[in-house]
Amino acid sequence: MNGNLKILRSLINEIRHVAKEKKMKDNIMVQYILEEAKKHRETSEVLCKAREELKSMGENYLCYLESQRKYNEIRTQYAGKGDRSVKETADLVGFKLPHDPK
Repeated sequence: MNGNLKILRSLINEIRHVAKEKKMKDNIMVQYILEEAKKHRETSEVLCKAREELKSMGENYLCYLESQRKYNEIRTQYAGKGDRSVKETADLVGFKLPHDPK
C-alpha cells in the first residue's frame, strides 16, 4: 500500500496544477480517486482482486497527467510567435552567433 499511497499523492499533486478549486477535497476527480482507492483496498483483501490493479491504473493516469502538463509547458515555450530574429532563434536552441563573446 505504501507504493499506492505515493502514487495517490502524486496524482493529487498533478490535479492541483490543473484544478480550479482551491480545496482538493472539493474536487470531483480527487473524490473519485480516493473512493476507488478505498474500494480497491476492501476488494483486494476480501475477494483477492488483482493487487496491482490500482497501482498500474494510478501509474497510467499519473503518466498521462504529467505528460499533458509537460506538453503544455513546451508548447507555450516554443510556440510560433511569427518571425523571429536570428539572435532570438540562436538563443532558443542554445547557439551563439559568431560575433557574440564566448
